[in-house]
Amino acid sequence: MPNGLIADDSLRPHPDGLALKLTLPWYRSLWLSSVGTLRVTIDGAEVPASDLAFELKGQRYTLDQLPEQSETLWYLQEHPLLIVRRPAPITLGETHEVEIFGELRLPYMQIAPGQDGGPGMYVPNIVRQSFALTATDTDAAPPALVSDVPPPPVATDADPFRLGLTLYSASAEFRAGWYDFDSLLGRVAELGIGPGIEIVASQVLPTYPHLSPEFVDNWRAAFDTYGFDASSFGANLDMGRRRDRDMTDDEEFAFSEVLFRDAAALGFPLVRIQSAKPTLLRRLLPIAEELDLKLAYEIHAPVGPNSPQIMKVREVYDELDSPLLGFVADFSSTMHAMSPTLLRAVQRAGLDDEALAKLQAIWATDATMHERQQEFIGYLKSRDFDPGRLGAFAHLAFNMHGHVAPQEWADIMPQILHVHAKFYDIDESGQEPAIDYPELVRVFVEGGYRGYWSSEWEGHAFAELGEVDPLLLVRKQHDLIRRSMRALQPA
Repeated sequence: MPNGLIADDSLRPHPDGLALKLTLPWYRSLWLSSVGTLRVTIDGAEVPASDLAFELKGQRYTLDQLPEQSETLWYLQEHPLLIVRRPAPITLGETHEVEIFGELRLPYMQIAPGQDGGPGMYVPNIVRQSFALTATDTDAAPPALVSDVPPPPVATDADPFRLGLTLYSASAEFRAGWYDFDSLLGRVAELGIGPGIEIVASQVLPTYPHLSPEFVDNWRAAFDTYGFDASSFGANLDMGRRRDRDMTDDEEFAFSEVLFRDAAALGFPLVRIQSAKPTLLRRLLPIAEELDLKLAYEIHAPVGPNSPQIMKVREVYDELDSPLLGFVADFSSTMHAMSPTLLRAVQRAGLDDEALAKLQAIWATDATMHERQQEFIGYLKSRDFDPGRLGAFAHLAFNMHGHVAPQEWADIMPQILHVHAKFYDIDESGQEPAIDYPELVRVFVEGGYRGYWSSEWEGHAFAELGEVDPLLLVRKQHDLIRRSMRALQPA
């Protein structure tokens, strides 16, 4: 997903001067308090902050008011206006040089908790863009979709896993408005992907974290139409929603309970949880029991099943001794190379061959994620390369790609309740070049896993919008998984 606030169709005439139609530079909805900095330069002249206003749903905010808006959601499909006051309005067809700088923080990606009641540290997302834009009043049209795709092989009782996807796979296209929720589910059905449907609540719920009656009605109608199954409900925990402090224990519980009740109302049997704090889980288990929900903590890159952080979670599970507690296995943890999609993205951002080789060499070491991040950032600075040019990638290149051996999943197989079949690319031979899918299938078949494998294309974090059709890639990945499963079955 391009890490951008503006695109080719962003410049708009406005009675106050001009406006920039903004796009949220992330894959999920964020609170307006996540926006820390916005700076704009028009035709080489920086616009004073006093001449900028942020307008969302008809409500205007000055820039210094944004960090206070912890109750206001910037929904993924919304395009607020950044209004620039000028002596006279621009007109359609005018072209202007526009530069924008934005700095956001990701309120659920905590680097370190706050101390003494203060705010914690969170993963930043830095955006720098420069365009020659022509004023328009029309949104860019989506591309035509390929529809003549052969149907998938029929699932059989001999297949050990059920297949599905997380709608997160189409994040960039959903954000751009190429799909609404109904048409996205229709495209999934057209391509024969399913039957399992997983969602990230903070991405698809316009009234996040709450459910609206309209969303519930649309959800049930689509499932009746297409015969889908609800597989996993992704629940984030926005500990850094407020700028002045982290959530309290009571706030974390209340926020999580709302999401649990959302999941149950939509018919999900499982919630992917983000926190395994013993005090929080003790309070949430009675809610899960009431709602008959399984709770699965995601094991995601850069850690694996036996990493110190996960061993602590396993100890908590042993202490609580509940059959409702388990794990989501995310295959980003078990990669043997960095994805070509990521490498192309950082090349576009300015990394030369030497820096690209250095990135991969640092990634392959056994140092901690933070140590590898700092080594790479230090290397970039030693070459006078601003890490900010990579946006969040200087951090995400390491916490989205892990290199634990696939065989380690066997150590916790009875506790794996759901699988994120993460992938980035499918090459000409039908394989994932950075993740060994035949080996992962073998490990899970022999380990006795019989749940959902939910395809999760995360190339949108690095690919340009329209570079590929992610749902077509999901179909190709399903074909790879089916081939790998059936290669293990007796003739």
